[in-house]
Amino acid sequence: MKKILFILCLCFSIGLVAQSKEERADRYFTDFKFDKAIALYKDLATEKRKPSLHVIQRLADSYFNTNRYQEATSWYSRLYSIQGERVGEPNIIKLVQCLKASGNLDKADELLKNFYTDKNRLDMIMAQKRQLDSITKLEHKFTLSNMEFNSKKSDFAPSMYGERLVFASTRDSIKSNGKIYPWNNQPYLDVYVTLPKVNGFVPEKFLSNLESSYHDSNLSFSWDSQTVYFTRNYMNKNKLSANKEGLSNMQILKGTIVRNELVNVSSLNFNSKEYSCGHPAVTKDGRYLYFTSDMAGGYGESDIYVVELTSNGEAFTPPINLGPAINTPGREMFPFINNDILYFSSDSHYGLGGLDVFGSKIRSRSDYSLPVNLGRPINSNMDDFSYIWDSGSGNGYVASNRSGGVGDDDIYFFEEAKPVDCLDYSGYVLNERTGEPIADANVELTNPEDGLIAVLKTDENGFYGFTLPCNKKNKLAFSKSTYSKKTNYVTTNDEPQEPSLNNNVYLTPFDSLVEKEGDIEKIKVDPIYFDYDKSNITSRAEIELEKVLFAMREFPQLKIKIESHTDARGADDYNLSLSDDRAKSTRRYLIAQGVDIDRIVSANGFGEYRLINACKNNVKCSEQEHFVNRRSDFIIVSKGSSEFDEAK
Repeated sequence: MKKILFILCLCFSIGLVAQSKEERADRYFTDFKFDKAIALYKDLATEKRKPSLHVIQRLADSYFNTNRYQEATSWYSRLYSIQGERVGEPNIIKLVQCLKASGNLDKADELLKNFYTDKNRLDMIMAQKRQLDSITKLEHKFTLSNMEFNSKKSDFAPSMYGERLVFASTRDSIKSNGKIYPWNNQPYLDVYVTLPKVNGFVPEKFLSNLESSYHDSNLSFSWDSQTVYFTRNYMNKNKLSANKEGLSNMQILKGTIVRNELVNVSSLNFNSKEYSCGHPAVTKDGRYLYFTSDMAGGYGESDIYVVELTSNGEAFTPPINLGPAINTPGREMFPFINNDILYFSSDSHYGLGGLDVFGSKIRSRSDYSLPVNLGRPINSNMDDFSYIWDSGSGNGYVASNRSGGVGDDDIYFFEEAKPVDCLDYSGYVLNERTGEPIADANVELTNPEDGLIAVLKTDENGFYGFTLPCNKKNKLAFSKSTYSKKTNYVTTNDEPQEPSLNNNVYLTPFDSLVEKEGDIEKIKVDPIYFDYDKSNITSRAEIELEKVLFAMREFPQLKIKIESHTDARGADDYNLSLSDDRAKSTRRYLIAQGVDIDRIVSANGFGEYRLINACKNNVKCSEQEHFVNRRSDFIIVSKGSSEFDEAK
């Protein structure tokens, strides 16, 4: 994309007869024929053990200008290793861009820190880095889609003309009798219009008489769409008009649109053959025109300027450079204004690689805030530029030569992504018996569509907090070793909601439900009463069995066996049969209440054969002493592992 960012066209070139290889390579380079220049410079570099700095520089720049960043990296690095800080900031900027485009972000950052001794400059770069790092951690704010109308060549510089989209393209190979722009070996730029929301609509040439034989691009319209500003080569009778160096620079023209024709075309008064002006962007109120230029006195390769306009759209003031807050030793270009925010592309403010899109608050025409990188997906590690958007819909367009596109440069449509997260949900995990906080409890967030989303542990105060995804049935599972589990379901809609606080969860400690007799653990219950000579479950027995059910529900891996006993009064065989009936009746009751049959390993009666005191046959005992022998035990056979082992 670098070949048409800011366009300079060679008007004529000298013959190459009787020139040295280096002279021929230099001529190809000057003519923007970089592929041919690379072949000759490489020969020169291999012919000599120590190629000249000139050859190394030209090889690096030729690779850079053709987007061959890995090759460019090796030659810029070679320059840096030879010259150190004397290599100059423009070369450092390009090396940084090459490293980032190749994915070497850490090395690029290290290079910046080592090179910049100006604390103010380094502080600004590091502030932008911190800002970009914070944006990168967030969910993408936009979704990006490649437009159907893109060609295999270069398409960029979108602008809205009512409901239609106007853009620049090199797709027309017939234009200007097949003339080819030598930098990228593509036809010259022309302006097209399309209906972006109509699938299959074939772009058409914009305005019946706009096209010239060379470059036309970057249109910006007044609020009523009647006045248009655009970029074109200096022309004289449809021929390039060159400066003293043989270059046809770019100029900004203004015209009026009448019945699909361009009339009253004029060149703005700040244009000059000695430098280029382009990428016009008029503010909505029509008072100011921002543009890109490489005129003398700027800060870098190309800077952004602003002029105030008269009521008829002419420049009223001389161009004002936006200053070092915006402009750098590199390239700033493609301005766009919306709601007092200046959007532009730069390869020298801290970014992801190549040109990135930045935004800066316009405090005054000479005061701008620190440019903020828009982050992914608007930006990539390649060139991202000619950004426009509509504040009403939140949608817009950006051009890029990122990988995966259709052609050299493509136009992408972006729209605000639907919110991904909708609800801040938090609370405390507490001990159900004491109310004290449970630290280091496990909290898992899942939903049926995404599976496991996040796992965290409560802090020392038992606090937990999640941001729940939109439009989901979110499941929050709470657990800790030796405590019960709890599960809460929280359904979110597709719009952000007010935070939901103090969603406290109570877990029951296992020890509060059991008692030990030696090595045996039993569920803690009071005596279960049966009617005399009967085994059916009474209402009084149900009260105690609810404790068993609670333990079984709270600890779903728990397995038990039921053992029922009688006192020694009555016949031994009768007592054995009665206790067995009561044990099995108890099992049937628990199963009827939802306990899985497999979790009750056995249910047996032992009559008077397991007395826990001396009150056996023919021994005189009190009623209370006989009473303690009449019991049902719910002995824990297995606890499983999930409730009692820490999560790994």
